Amino acid sequence: MADIIQLLPDHVANQIAAGEVVQRPASVVKELLENAIDAGADTIKLIIKDGGKALIQVVDNGKGMSETDARLSFERHATSKIKSAEDLFSLNTKGFRGEALASIAAIAHVELHTKTEDDEVGTQLKIEGSKIISQEISVTPKGTSLCVKNLFFNIPARRNFLKSNQVEFRHITDEFHRVALAHPSIQFNFYNNGSEIFNLPCSNYRQRIVNIFGSKTNEKLVPADEETQVVKISGFITKPEYSKKSRGEQFFFVNNRFIKSPYLHHAVVSAFEGLIKSENHPGYFLYLDVDPSTIDINIHPTKTEIKFDDEHTLYALLRSTIKHALGQFNVVPSIDFDQDPNLDTPYNYQNKSAEQPNVVVDAGFNPFATDKPIDKTSSGSNANSFSVPKFEKPNTKGWENLYVGLESNVGKDSDFSSISFESDVITGSIFDEQREPIDAVATTFQLRRKYIVTTIKSGMVVIDQSRAHQRVLYENFLKNITVKEAVSQQLLFPLQLSFSKADVLIISEIKDSLQTLGFAFDKIEEEHVEITGVPLLVPESEVGMVLDQLISDYQMDVETDSFSQSDIVSKTLSKTLAVKTGEQLDSESQLALVNNLFACKEFKVSPFNKPIYITITSDDIDKKFL
Repeated sequence: MADIIQLLPDHVANQIAAGEVVQRPASVVKELLENAIDAGADTIKLIIKDGGKALIQVVDNGKGMSETDARLSFERHATSKIKSAEDLFSLNTKGFRGEALASIAAIAHVELHTKTEDDEVGTQLKIEGSKIISQEISVTPKGTSLCVKNLFFNIPARRNFLKSNQVEFRHITDEFHRVALAHPSIQFNFYNNGSEIFNLPCSNYRQRIVNIFGSKTNEKLVPADEETQVVKISGFITKPEYSKKSRGEQFFFVNNRFIKSPYLHHAVVSAFEGLIKSENHPGYFLYLDVDPSTIDINIHPTKTEIKFDDEHTLYALLRSTIKHALGQFNVVPSIDFDQDPNLDTPYNYQNKSAEQPNVVVDAGFNPFATDKPIDKTSSGSNANSFSVPKFEKPNTKGWENLYVGLESNVGKDSDFSSISFESDVITGSIFDEQREPIDAVATTFQLRRKYIVTTIKSGMVVIDQSRAHQRVLYENFLKNITVKEAVSQQLLFPLQLSFSKADVLIISEIKDSLQTLGFAFDKIEEEHVEITGVPLLVPESEVGMVLDQLISDYQMDVETDSFSQSDIVSKTLSKTLAVKTGEQLDSESQLALVNNLFACKEFKVSPFNKPIYITITSDDIDKKFL
């Protein structure tokens, strides 16, 4: 039998390795920024075009590379960070695997300009698909400039799996945030399609957080610091009242490296237990310094997961540190057992008993008497007694003039059609009163404030009220976006909301879809949004929450076409504004919800493809009694 096992060519091996290292343009950004930091740069520029598909360029003023190092850096397993296996357990650098540049060069057009401080001229290197096109002498400043163009040009299948430019840009922004937050002593500049997105000067941790997420973030932060023999914990947590329903501002850094750790995240959430709602998530920016020999970084290709030697101790320390920070800065509500001295009994009255005042009532007082009654208590009355004040007879002269000009309708039929009466406010109504008449034959009742049970010919239907309302609102919002006839409720005073720069960019992208739903924007600036009108179904107090949820859902996945934007906006609004489990509905609202549900085009599943109702036939009920 012929031999069938063979060694792969280097360019094929590099393309396979690129599948692990380079998943999307954000992966390239992460690797290049980490290399620039390891090179000792204090100023780094990131330039992006078309979501990183056309261009990713990182310029730094670090050490630079010699001609030999520049050529060798694109070979597989070439690195300056480690020399032996023991070095893996004392890592203080970012990139050490030696596969980043080789993998990037295998799937893109790469152009490198680099120069050390001692050399008079630098080196220019061009590589396309692992093939070196040219290597020349170049006049370039100290440091390294690396351009990555046409990502996945030779792997069309991988390129087709990339999302839209907006989605890829947001992933790049997330990676930029993680690197910039870990290194506040480095100046970062971020440019996208020729416009400056971030200009972050050298600062401390708190200033770096505020520069990235907006000036309003400063008032949300609570310091958390603790130093033990196991770990040194520093950073900030957000106040409980600023918790969000979406996971946004949550960052763990171990030895200035961003990591993802569900175990440590659970420690933070448990420290906030009782202070925030179960569906909300706290925000935190926590920096952990541990001994490099107690962690293993090399367990995941992207190096975002770390294995700790003693996770249980770290869990307990982190949880207690956050609890201490919440209590130290009076964030946790507490009971004050100190008595106010102003409420104490004065010294002169401590031994005296209370005296009950004497009240004398004039039993002969008559306000309708012709003469003034004699005040029997005017003389010789007790100093501690009280008397009822006397009133003179009201002057009723000329009372007939009050009715001059009014016609007497005695004996005639009175027309009360123009008279309006005040009525009690009916709570629990979720639909306008101007709707189709309700079928009086149909009967409904609410089960556990979650389900609506109604009868049909073959049995009965049990409807999830929240999912049903989501479907009704979803189709209404889609119709309004398509027809562009949504009604907007103008606000008496414009609503000022603060967001981060990245969130404002998302609002600008979906502005047209929001306007067709009834939102009216006056200004959209770098960190502020001014709203002058909202849809009728959106309360003014919940506008901020609705927009936060929209931004969170839009960050997850979105395409460039207008339908996908409209679909995401409609789904988010329907989920946010629909009646929730636990809300009590009156009988009319229940019937209206049932009728509107079965008037929808798709009434079987919610906008999130979950069943809305189940049918229980009479035969099913009869079988239970056999």
